[in-house]
Amino acid sequence: MAKKNSADVGLIGLAVMGQNLALNMADHGFEVAVFNRTSKVTKDFVDTNPNTPGGLVACASLSELLGAVLKPRKIVVLVKAGPAVDDVVKQLIEAGIEKEDLLVDCGNSQWTDTIRREKDYSDRCRFFGSGVSGGEIGARFGPSLMPGGDGAAWKLLEPIWNAIAAKVDAATGKPIETATPGRPVIGGVPCSAYIGENGAGHYVKMIHNGIEYIDMQLIGEAYFLLRNFLPISAGELSQIFGRWNEGVLDSYLIEITADILKQRDPEHPEAFLVDYVLDSAEQKGTGKWTSINALDMGIPSNSIAEAVFARCLSALKSERGAASHHLTGPVYQYDGDRNELIPAVHDALYCSKICAYAQG
Repeated sequence: MAKKNSADVGLIGLAVMGQNLALNMADHGFEVAVFNRTSKVTKDFVDTNPNTPGGLVACASLSELLGAVLKPRKIVVLVKAGPAVDDVVKQLIEAGIEKEDLLVDCGNSQWTDTIRREKDYSDRCRFFGSGVSGGEIGARFGPSLMPGGDGAAWKLLEPIWNAIAAKVDAATGKPIETATPGRPVIGGVPCSAYIGENGAGHYVKMIHNGIEYIDMQLIGEAYFLLRNFLPISAGELSQIFGRWNEGVLDSYLIEITADILKQRDPEHPEAFLVDYVLDSAEQKGTGKWTSINALDMGIPSNSIAEAVFARCLSALKSERGAASHHLTGPVYQYDGDRNELIPAVHDALYCSKICAYAQG
C-alpha cells in the first residue's frame, strides 16, 4: 500500500516510455507513484528499481495513486493516443481527481483533441498536453519537452520538467551528456519551454514529427543512392554516415543510422541486419496531421507530405510484390567518380534537410 500524500508526482502507463520517464524523475530526486493497468507490470517495475534517489511507489489502483500524491496532484499519463486518454481521465474522475490537480498527457495526441479535453474536463481537473521527444533513451536520460496549456498549470509542472529535460551548453548549444543514472547534470539550459495555451505543446510535437518524417526519408534516399550507385556494403556506409555525423549533418538520426548500418543479422552473421528488414514502414499519424494542417493553412510543406506518401506506398507491400512481376524497375549504373558522388550526396542531404526544417 502506498504511503498517504508522499509522492511528488504520479505516472500512469508503464510501457517503455513510461518506465523510463518515471526513472528519470526518480533519478532527479522526485518520489514517483506509478500505476499500470496490469498490476504485475507495476510490481515488477518497482521491485527491479529499488535504489532510485527519489523512490518509486507501486499503486494497485488509480484511487491508491491519487491518495499517494501530494496535492495539488501532478499526474503524468503515458498511454496510447486517442480514446485511451479519455478512458484514463474518466477513470481518474471516478477515482476522485480534484479540480486543482494537474493531468499531463505526454502521448502523441492530436492537438485538437488536447484543446477539446482541456475544455471538457476543466470543471474536474487541469488538463495539460506536453510533447516528449527523444524516444526511450531520451525519456530515460533527458528528453526534449514541449509543454502547452494553462500558464498557471505550467508553473506546477515547470520544476519537474526543467529537472528531467535534456540540457545544452548555453555557449555552444551542444548537448550535455547525462549518461550516469542518479547523477543529474549541473547547469546548462533545459530543453523545455512553455509553448503556449491550449494544444500548443502537442501542435509543436506534431510539426516536430512531421519534420522527422522527411528527415528519415531523406536519410533513406541518401542510403539508397549510395548503395545502388556504388559497389558498397552497409558496413562501409556506416563509416560514411559516421563521418558525416562529425560535421554539419551532426544529429541523432544520422548517429543512429551509422550505428544501425553496422549491425549484423542475428540469423545471418555474415550479412547486415538492414538487408533483412522488411521494406514496409508504419506511422502513428503525426506526419499525416502535419500535412493536412499545412494544406488547410495553405503552407507549402510538400517534402513532409511526400514523406508521408512514401510511407503509405511502402505499406502496400503485397501490391508492390504483385506489380514487380509485371513491371521492370530501373538498372542502376553510375560511371562517375566515387569520390565525387559521396560528397555530392552529402551536400544534397544537407540542403534538403534545411528545406525540410524551413517547411516545418
